[in-house]
Amino acid sequence: MTAPIETTESQAGSQPESVLKGVKTPQIEGRSLGRIAWNRFKRDKVAVAGGIVVILLVLLAVLSKPIQAMFGLDPNEFHQDLIDPALLSPKGSWGGMSWDHPLGVDPQYGRDILSRIIEGSWVSLLVAGGATLVSVIIGVIMGVTAGFYGGWADSLISRTMDVFLAFPLLLFAISISASLQDGAFGLSGLPLRIAVLIFVIGFFSWPYMGRIVRAQTLSLREREFVEAARSLGARGPFILLRELLPNLVAPILVYSTLLIPTNILFEAGLSYLGVGIAPPQASWGGMLSTAAEIYQADPQYMIVPGLAIFITVLAFNLLGDGLRDALDPRSK
Repeated sequence: MTAPIETTESQAGSQPESVLKGVKTPQIEGRSLGRIAWNRFKRDKVAVAGGIVVILLVLLAVLSKPIQAMFGLDPNEFHQDLIDPALLSPKGSWGGMSWDHPLGVDPQYGRDILSRIIEGSWVSLLVAGGATLVSVIIGVIMGVTAGFYGGWADSLISRTMDVFLAFPLLLFAISISASLQDGAFGLSGLPLRIAVLIFVIGFFSWPYMGRIVRAQTLSLREREFVEAARSLGARGPFILLRELLPNLVAPILVYSTLLIPTNILFEAGLSYLGVGIAPPQASWGGMLSTAAEIYQADPQYMIVPGLAIFITVLAFNLLGDGLRDALDPRSK
């Protein structure tokens, strides 16, 4: 026989540490996918810096008119007394920089470059943002339809994408912009030019978004949650709206941030070729177009709008890379 195990009073009354009275145990806090992505994004300091610059640029574009009114800036005010008529360049060094004109003046009419950069910011971001929105709407609809239904719908949409990708977009944009300068659709002047640029750039850029969405949809439609929805009797439209689209938000958001800088460069290129935003309206591409003819007399006039485009494109690219890493669960 084995001896009985002796127990003391303290041992008999002992309990596991986790249930002892008065002892606080740390709570396990659940985190949503959005919070996990935000924590991953915050650790990327370069992406955060790019996001801050993007926010500042958007605020600058939205508040460009109040800022000009607050500080008395006029992007079209001439200062001929600041121009050297013999050299056809601003008086003074560095393009006529001074306290009144921190970024100098343009060498033709003496207009303040800072006010024209501020004025041109809303034009560039409006065209790029509007064109991106058009591309996203068309691309998502076409890409989801092709990837989910497959068959003849996939073949038709895919061949349409190939046609659009092979289309000479630059030549078409030049011809359309040149033919609609006098007025169309009840619009004229600056609103017409902005609308035409948004339509041309956005309508012919959707295949890039469409291909990405199609590829993601082909992968998602075979997942277990889609099969579960089908087994419960869900039909195609319900699965598209409630199951697939929420899982496509991350790639759509990431590619949109990468598409915006491409559209900014495209708008600048069209303005540089003379078929974009027409003077006297300030635009970054238009300023580069003017500076290309007189850069030898005043290099400063080319550097400033070039830097504005460079910083904007770089900021959006850094933000897009950071979002891609934060929203991709496979990245480290």
